[in-house]
Amino acid sequence: MSTTTTRPPETARPQTPLIQVAVPPHSIFSELRAMRIVWRRDLIRFFNDRIRMMATLVQPLLFLFVLGSGLQQLSSASTHGVNLKTFIYPGILCISVMFTAMFSAASIVWDREFGFLREMLVAPVRRSSIVIGKCFGGATVACTQGVIMILLAPLVGVPLSLGLVVGIFALQALLAFTITAFGVMIAVRIKQMQAFFGVMQMIVMPMFFISGALFPVANLPGWLTVLNRIDPLTYAVDPMKRLVFNNINISPEARRVLDPGVTWFGWRVPTLVEVGVVLGLGLLMLGVAIWEFSTTE
Repeated sequence: MSTTTTRPPETARPQTPLIQVAVPPHSIFSELRAMRIVWRRDLIRFFNDRIRMMATLVQPLLFLFVLGSGLQQLSSASTHGVNLKTFIYPGILCISVMFTAMFSAASIVWDREFGFLREMLVAPVRRSSIVIGKCFGGATVACTQGVIMILLAPLVGVPLSLGLVVGIFALQALLAFTITAFGVMIAVRIKQMQAFFGVMQMIVMPMFFISGALFPVANLPGWLTVLNRIDPLTYAVDPMKRLVFNNINISPEARRVLDPGVTWFGWRVPTLVEVGVVLGLGLLMLGVAIWEFSTTE
């Protein structure tokens, strides 16, 4: 006697509904939105990182108050009665935004290590929008730090005025944009954070010391004069010095020694030309960074 078994009828599996993703049409508004998102992300990361905010302020404050106070007695004769903290204050205004801008560019290496950069690269936006948003984000973060240093001016003998504040802030914003573009240009090709900070120490610190932030740029040795003139930071420090020294009362001799200005073959470079040099370098490095982003995988 044979027995047959019957299988119960198979129940139909419910079909998972397809999720449709609507990609907005490509337009200038979508690119601006992408820039705003990248810019806003940098600000959120910065303001949520209290340790980073404090750490980026420590080095400028050490240079300004510890180094300035410690060397005051040694250099009082050569500064013609001007407080050393007052003299190095313009350079500290530049370094305060320079380091913060470079740290902002370092986030690209961090994003690459954790895979977030790949997600941004496959987004339906131009890669140039990501780079521009990153540069504006880094510049905004650096300018936030710079405002704190501006408010410290009365502590080093520099009276605040509207023209001084606006001028310093504009120069800081331009320098922050240029340094961020420089950092992004370097960070695109670096895959590890340790390597990026090594390169930063190798490039940024010499740029700061050679720029004339801590010494007058006149009557330097020939080799140091050449390095000073090809240092991009020189053309941000010098107009910053001119702004500050125009707002304090010092003797003509002290002004001649401490603020001689940058010269090319005996011609003193005007402020607008120096600003143009910084802006031109920033746009050039932005273009290189966009090209590198467009060719990277």
